[in-house]
Amino acid sequence: MQREGYERNDMKIINFGSLNIDKVYEVADFVIAQETISAKTLNIFAGGKGLNQSIAAARAGAEVMHVGAIGSDGDFLLELLKESGADISQIQKLDEESGHAIIQVTPAGQNCIIIYGGTNQMLTKEQIDQTLDLSEPQDIILLQNETNCLGYIMEQAVERRLRIALNPSPISETLLTLPLDKAEWLLLNEVEGKILAGMKKNAPVDNEGVLSALHEKYPNVRLVLTVGQDGVLYQDHMCRAAHPIFRVKTVDTTAAGDTFGGYFLACVSEGRDVSDCLRIASAAAALAVSRKGAVPSIPKRNEVAKFLGNF
Repeated sequence: MQREGYERNDMKIINFGSLNIDKVYEVADFVIAQETISAKTLNIFAGGKGLNQSIAAARAGAEVMHVGAIGSDGDFLLELLKESGADISQIQKLDEESGHAIIQVTPAGQNCIIIYGGTNQMLTKEQIDQTLDLSEPQDIILLQNETNCLGYIMEQAVERRLRIALNPSPISETLLTLPLDKAEWLLLNEVEGKILAGMKKNAPVDNEGVLSALHEKYPNVRLVLTVGQDGVLYQDHMCRAAHPIFRVKTVDTTAAGDTFGGYFLACVSEGRDVSDCLRIASAAAALAVSRKGAVPSIPKRNEVAKFLGNF
């Protein structure tokens, strides 16, 4: 069954998203088993895929409501969301430790990440229902695999005729049990794409093959597959599209995918066509990788407009 066409160009983005404190260590190379290394620097940033994506979408101009929880150490996360224009009224403050991440970054700008869930794993059905009561049909429900209750949120979203955008990261056994075919969009990278397509992570690079396999498996889902230096590929039941990356000096790739996803959905919420969404989101991601950190690297709408010459 094909999806209905959009009737609104003012959809809210309701993000049931993670809120993390990122501890970023600059290292010569990633640590391996039984090895001890020294970090050159340590910086502490706001992060979490959910927070990054909410800030990206809000800075792009979308109406964003972030839903989640923080501990007593997370007040600065709320300030950043608020400053970026996101609605923080549905974020709870709990007597627990906020989620956090340990991130290694190499001189080449590559990163690897360890995540501790903390309050990100403490969403309740009551909080979810209370938030969804504020939604309207066709609003976008944004999810990542860094919070709990994803299955319940998806079930309720479908019943309320809401559109689900899922970033299936990190991949886990629990994620694979979710009704991924109920999502309107899957926003994923090439490694995540291989896994969902049933391929091995170290399989030879075949991005078109991954996209085709995903489309065969999820024919009614709009697939947005970021493929590193090769840009982004898109597939839905009517069209296939692509956009190359914008060439910039890479400094830190930490929030590149989140920036892309937030900007892509912000453009969707404005009713823009796919090619425009891919172009604008790719430009935003290019600006993000040219800067250090997660949240500090996410560009504002006017910066992306200046980079492109128009928005």
